[in-house]
Amino acid sequence: MQRLYDFLRRHPTGVDSFWAFLLFGITGLWVISQPGLAGKAIGLLIAVGLCLVIALRRKYPVKMLLLTIALGVGQLILNVPPNPGDFSMMVIVYTVASETSARRWAARLALAAALIGPVLSQLRFRGGPAHLPLWAVLFFMALLTVPFVLAWVLGDSIRTRRAYWAQLEEKATRLEKEREAQARIAVAAERARIARELHDVVAHNVSVMVVQADGAAYVLDAAPDQARQALETISGTGRQALAEMRRLLGVLRTGEQAEGEEYVPQPGVEQLADLIDQVRGAGLPVDFRVVGESRPLPSSVELTAYRIVQEALTNTRKHGGPGVSATVRLTYRDDDLDLLVEDDGRGAQHELYEAGGADGLGHGLIGMRERVGMVGGILDAGPRPGGGFRVNAVLPLKAER
Repeated sequence: MQRLYDFLRRHPTGVDSFWAFLLFGITGLWVISQPGLAGKAIGLLIAVGLCLVIALRRKYPVKMLLLTIALGVGQLILNVPPNPGDFSMMVIVYTVASETSARRWAARLALAAALIGPVLSQLRFRGGPAHLPLWAVLFFMALLTVPFVLAWVLGDSIRTRRAYWAQLEEKATRLEKEREAQARIAVAAERARIARELHDVVAHNVSVMVVQADGAAYVLDAAPDQARQALETISGTGRQALAEMRRLLGVLRTGEQAEGEEYVPQPGVEQLADLIDQVRGAGLPVDFRVVGESRPLPSSVELTAYRIVQEALTNTRKHGGPGVSATVRLTYRDDDLDLLVEDDGRGAQHELYEAGGADGLGHGLIGMRERVGMVGGILDAGPRPGGGFRVNAVLPLKAER
């Protein structure tokens, strides 16, 4: 049964041709049974045309409508009485009204034919008011007109439903494409975030490891204890860098987390003390102060504050020159968090960093501004009067800011 249904859906013209052949057989038998040889020949020709309308109604709906109107007018002029083939007139009215590809003037023409055709047929073949009472003529007109009008109304409602479903499918397809585009944008944004995170992690920790390695090589023979301490710092810094890189790259994994594997939580304000101690151990004096009462902060603000301090201190260590020192001040306010990082190094070297980074990576102040902009904050960075560099970020603590 399902195969038959699928076949009928795939071959609608073949199905229509079968019904047209069947209708022609019935109409032909009816015409032959009528008296008069000339009338039989004309009736058979009109029957062939009406059955052709059934066979090609889906392929050429507008042309078949015009052919049907012409055949109907021919019946009226040549006095060919109604026959079973006239059923195709009702079918073509339904078809034109239901086809979304047909022009709207054709649908209106089909409605006009459905209203006028039965009336003219009744007047031509049933007689006028002189032969039948007026009420009987009107009754037969209505009786013949209602099926044609109902066929048109049914076809128009089906056309409206098809157009509605087509619109829904188009909307679903458009939403699917928009969702895919948004997913690609989200992936690109996540990759950009990972790139910034990796830059911060690698730039900070590798610079610490390079400084410690140079110091260890310098005092290896004279002070083995200091060299051992420097190597321990290198080892701890490397492990921390690997842990943070594992956390960042973990979002790119498609499978589940391996058993027993733990990701390090993203750093925040509480980890600033450890960061400062690490920088001090690398030989950069840092004065760290917290002003105001500390309280829980949004995770995005905490991560932004940590990365700004990390990036600023890395900049100081790489470009500040010898004998440089830094100051980090964290101020809690009612509506925002004020972060200030200053150093007394060589400001000229910092200008390279501001322009895009002396290491050629281009993630210095550009990355800072992107981070601050993501949380709706304000960043002010530039050389200090008299030398040194200053980074000041104001991070709002409320979403509406």
